[in-house]
Amino acid sequence: MPLPALSRAGTAMADDSTREYFAGTDLDRAAFEAGIKLGSIAHQYVGTPLTSATAPSLERAIEAATRVQPLVERVRVRIDKERMRIHGPYQYGVLTEDLLDIEVSVRVGTARAVGALRYVPELDYPLMYLKAIGGRTKD
Repeated sequence: MPLPALSRAGTAMADDSTREYFAGTDLDRAAFEAGIKLGSIAHQYVGTPLTSATAPSLERAIEAATRVQPLVERVRVRIDKERMRIHGPYQYGVLTEDLLDIEVSVRVGTARAVGALRYVPELDYPLMYLKAIGGRTKD
């Protein structure tokens, strides 16, 4: 019998009514969920107006919104203020994917996946990828 999914606090979710809809292993689901979290961050927040002064509060808001989602163990969001383009008469810019440096850890049962989104200069591209994936987690 599969182990129960875990909440943000690391406690077993009493009844994961979605479990029956997912094919594959807990590891497959952890990888899937990590990708979903990164994609939702990128598509929800890209285009948000910001300045160097407001970037830290946007980082915290994205982290807080991501933490409430199921299976998230940890999330870290950084906005590259050096790459920000502030322009125009009102002196603000907008969040673009290449400014984001995100890491999210998702745990399903004993499986953990760590997804990342960061700008890779050699590729000139904001890449989403699995940074780590594995079985037993260190509690």
